[in-house]
Amino acid sequence: MDQIAFITGADRGLGLALAARLLGKGWIVFAGQYMPAWPDLAALQAQYPACLHLIPLDVASEESVQAAAKLVAEKTDRVDLLINNAGVLSAADQRGVREPRDFDDMLRVYNVNTLGPLRVVDAFFPLMESSAMKRLCFVSSEAGSINRCWRKGLYGYCMSKTALNMGVSILFNRLRPQGYTFRLYHPGWMRSYMNGVKNPEADLEPEEAAIPAVAYFLRERGGSPQTLSRHDDNRLVLRDYLGQEWPW
Repeated sequence: MDQIAFITGADRGLGLALAARLLGKGWIVFAGQYMPAWPDLAALQAQYPACLHLIPLDVASEESVQAAAKLVAEKTDRVDLLINNAGVLSAADQRGVREPRDFDDMLRVYNVNTLGPLRVVDAFFPLMESSAMKRLCFVSSEAGSINRCWRKGLYGYCMSKTALNMGVSILFNRLRPQGYTFRLYHPGWMRSYMNGVKNPEADLEPEEAAIPAVAYFLRERGGSPQTLSRHDDNRLVLRDYLGQEWPW
């Protein structure tokens, strides 16, 4: 039986790399598309015309998320793997304490990074109910760790990821007894487009970052047996691309 995934923020960066890797493993992928003018996702669809479906999606919009779920439901009766990947940064978030803050832009970041995944889970819940896998994945960040916080800026982004982690914790408490499994994941510092242009200074290309991410999102495990617990399904863990557990 076909395995079916839905990925948010699949236009470029990690989302696109996740889609490509899952397609290479034989999955059917529904890819949330925010920027239809960006060519990479359409090029990937040309390689996998029968398996990759492009779905217009703005996770900051309830109307858009509901419309996306409706489109997917017209093509399939279930989703096995839901990957909440869409995320944004804010250039204004770098301002110091003596500079005026752009609180409206912080709210924009929070709306995408924190509330967006909750909107998507709620909208796609009916499609996941009939899945045997019921895997909910969330791309978080070490930036959300209060215990290991070292930053002196990026208030909106860091707070949005901490709040995301709390939201996922509540979902876990409610849905784990119903057979849902969770992956909360820090993919590493990637050469992504979160600031609008590709960051050349980061450690990992998205295609590199997608390898351990997909390994952890699926039933196979990323990392080494020494760093990965066999009981992640029964507790909520924030893991990174090396398989290491991060403190909350």
